Amino acid sequence: MTRIPDFTDADRWVVETALNERYGRRIKVEPADSEIKLDPASSEITVCPTFYWEEQGVEFVIFKVAENRYRSQFYYSITEQYGVGRDFDDLAECVTATLRLQADHEKDRAGVTSGKTGADLNK
Repeated sequence: MTRIPDFTDADRWVVETALNERYGRRIKVEPADSEIKLDPASSEITVCPTFYWEEQGVEFVIFKVAENRYRSQFYYSITEQYGVGRDFDDLAECVTATLRLQADHEKDRAGVTSGKTGADLNK
């Protein structure tokens, strides 16, 4: 099996730039390796280069699952984990989608709504 190439300095720049835009300050991104199942139907575990950061009580990971292929996840605890639900061929899109999903999820956790229902919007 071929080894998945590590993230590059340019990849780190993409992630750190997106995080700086989101939080308004530099967020430390740690390189790591993760053992994950690339195919949920298989029992095979693959070691994938990973970027990890933590912010505001949430931990984030971006896995490089192949050359130019990324998967992400964020979690609050071992029992509360979320993924975007698909792989990306663009790292910037992966990070942006992950941050957007987490922000939306945070609003849901806090019970923030517009106060409008679908019926209100159809009037």
